[in-house]
Amino acid sequence: MNKNDQEFLVQKIRTQYTEKEYTDFDELKELDKKVKRPADLFAYIFGSISALIMGSGMSLVMTDIADIISISNPMVFGIVIGIIGMFMAIINYPIYKNILASRRRKYAERIIELSNKIMK
Repeated sequence: MNKNDQEFLVQKIRTQYTEKEYTDFDELKELDKKVKRPADLFAYIFGSISALIMGSGMSLVMTDIADIISISNPMVFGIVIGIIGMFMAIINYPIYKNILASRRRKYAERIIELSNKIMK
């Protein structure tokens, strides 16, 4: 290991044990996460639920699960459930965008203020 590699590793280890100063840039990153996290979380959860519902409808149509749960006409029920899941998946993105836009409006003033302060 050459001297430069050693110095790099020593510096890397040393930074783990020193107090980190909280800067405006750290606050800006935290605010950005605060804006995006609720919208992302909603989109992942709602999208997963809608995919499960759509898949349940498809399974009802394509397998013999209907016989097990005593549904006489599985095609109609499966198509209806599948369409509900598909509709939920389609509206997921517009809802996500609305949540994100409202969060951006809420935090825009502080984020712009901090970014202007950092860039100057």
